[in-house]
Amino acid sequence: MAVTASLVKELRERTGSGMMECKKALVECNGDIEAAAELMRMSGAAKADKKSSRVTADGAVMVSVDGNTAVILEINSETDFVAKDSNFQTFADRVVKAILSHKPASVEAISGLPISDSQTVEEARQALISKVGENIQIRRFEIIESAEGVASYSHGSRIGVLVESDADEVMARDIAMHVAAVNPQYVDESAVPVEFVEKEKAILIAQAQDSGKPAEIIEKMIQGRLNKFLAEVTLLGQPFVKDQDQTVGKLLSNANSSITRFVRYEVGEGIEKKVEDFAAEVASQLKS
Repeated sequence: MAVTASLVKELRERTGSGMMECKKALVECNGDIEAAAELMRMSGAAKADKKSSRVTADGAVMVSVDGNTAVILEINSETDFVAKDSNFQTFADRVVKAILSHKPASVEAISGLPISDSQTVEEARQALISKVGENIQIRRFEIIESAEGVASYSHGSRIGVLVESDADEVMARDIAMHVAAVNPQYVDESAVPVEFVEKEKAILIAQAQDSGKPAEIIEKMIQGRLNKFLAEVTLLGQPFVKDQDQTVGKLLSNANSSITRFVRYEVGEGIEKKVEDFAAEVASQLKS
C-alpha cells in the first residue's frame, strides 16, 4: 500500500509524533496504519523505559478549577528547556483536564485515562518522550472538592496553590497568592504536629540554657520564641503579604471567613538533582 500524505497526517493525529517518524513507521509497515501505530507505541515504550531512570527535577505545576472542584498537578522533565516547550505544556494541560474529568485515585491510575480520542495518558507520555528526548514523569496531584469553594493561584508554571475557603473570590485568591509567596507549612497551630513542636522546643531550650539567665527568664524566653516560630510556619499567624500590619488570621476574622486547607506545589521541591562538575570529570578522564 502506498504511503500517502493523508495516511501520515492521520497517524500524526493518532500518535502525536513527528511527520518523519510517522512516515518511517508507515513505510516499514507497508502503509498499514494500525501496524504502524502499534510499532510506534512499542518504540515509544522502549524509549520511555530507557529514559525512566533519569532524574526529572524540572517541569511544571498546573492548576485547574471547575466550580467547587480543583486539581493541582506536577509533571516533571529533565530540563527547563523542555518544560517550556509547547508540546510539554499541551501534554500537561491535557493531563490536568483528564484528572479533573475522571478523578483518578492515584498517580498510577492516571496512565490509563483517555487524553484524546485515540490516546491514553501513558501513550501520549511515551510519544512526548520520543519527541523531546527527555524523561517525562507525572509526579503528584491532589483534588479538592469543596462546598465552600476553591481558589487558585499560579506563579508562572513553577508554583501552584489551591485554597479551600469560604472567603469571597478576591480574598481567597489573595490568600492563595500569599501561600505561593510566603510558603506556610500549616494552616494554624492546631495543625502543627506535636513532635514538630517538641523538636523545635528542644532546640530553643538548648540555645537558652547557654544564656546563663535564671530559669524563670529562660522559660519566658523559650515560650516567646516558640510562639514566634509557630506564627512563622502557620498561615493564620503570618503577616499578610499585601498588608504587613495584619495577619492572615486577622484578615479572615474581620471578613467573618475561614480557611479549611491549602495545597502548595513547587516544581522539583524535594528532588535531589545531580550537579555535574565537568572540570572534575575532565580531570578524572585525563588522569585515567
